[in-house]
Amino acid sequence: MQLGVFSISLAVKDLDRSRAFYEKFGFEVFGGDPAHHYLMMRNGDQIIGLFQGMFDRNILTFNPGWNANCETLDGFEDVREIQRQLEAAGVELIERVDEGGAGPGHLTAIDPDGNPILIDQHVG
Repeated sequence: MQLGVFSISLAVKDLDRSRAFYEKFGFEVFGGDPAHHYLMMRNGDQIIGLFQGMFDRNILTFNPGWNANCETLDGFEDVREIQRQLEAAGVELIERVDEGGAGPGHLTAIDPDGNPILIDQHVG
């Protein structure tokens, strides 16, 4: 199963304060929109998302179809195929992608310790 690029989506209380903190670790903003209360930051191939007021927990995030530069891959495993494999393996999904759809979509699972896992495909 190819899940795509990994990032951690952090639920932050103060977007500017968190941005300044992670910049001290060498992270640089490469996307997002402060007006919409989120920023994407990168340090090499490591990616974090800072999200203020969007959710209450940190989320493990995978993006099928993207590399670490958020560039579309030529070939990738569609989120619907990933969903079929996870369900066949007995993973309970709390959000499912429409099997009959195409292109962007997402699904969500919760690990045994309560950590949300988001598989969020942005490409067709």
